[in-house]
This record gives sequence, C-alpha cells and structure tokens, in this order.
Amino acid sequence: MDTMQAMAMQNLLQPDALKTNLFPVTSRYYGLDTAIVKSSTGKTIVYLRRRFVPSPERFELLQEHTVIQGDRLDNITAQYLGDSEQFWRIADANNAMNPSELTENIGRKLRITLPLGVSGAVL
Repeated sequence: MDTMQAMAMQNLLQPDALKTNLFPVTSRYYGLDTAIVKSSTGKTIVYLRRRFVPSPERFELLQEHTVIQGDRLDNITAQYLGDSEQFWRIADANNAMNPSELTENIGRKLRITLPLGVSGAVL
C-alpha cells in the first residue's frame, strides 16, 4: 500500500470520517450511519448500522400490481418505477424482508407507492 492509500485508509477510520453519504440517493442504504468496533485482536472494523424496514402505512399508495405467472420483481420495478434496481422500494412498501417472496404467490397484490416521505399527487 502506498503512502496516499495509507493516508486515505487512516482518514476513513476516523470516528466521524464516514458520516458522509457513501451511497447514492437511490440506494436503500443512503443516509445510514457507520459505526466502528475494535475486534479482540485490536483490528478496527467499520460497518453500516442496521437498516430497519419502514412500516408500509408510511408509504402513499399509487396503485397495485397483481402478480401473474412469470413475474419478476426487477421487471415489475422497471415497469412502475423506471429502474429495476429500485426493487427494494416495492419490498419496503410491502413489508418484505426477502424480496423474492413478493412474486411467489400468483394473485398477490403488490403495493406500488411513492418513496418514503413523499406525499401527494405525481404530476
């Protein structure tokens, strides 16, 4: 490791160094704080704090999607949200810790919602 890399690593290990947003605003991890723990061997470990799935009632419903044979969550997300990587928003709105379970049952109604904290009509 060269000197610049070592300095960058050392800066990352400072207590408040990781308070900046490490993830883009579209990430489910956006805004999560980090924490630091020292292992029994003295190694410093930086980790993301736990993310809690918000209550589905906190999301404003736009519409529902009825699961049909062959549905995949990434395709549903692309159809309604325009970005297949936003599948976690549909998982959150439907209180699913395991996103794959959302398309297991044909006929299940999936809530398609506005992002958490956004309310009102979409223009």
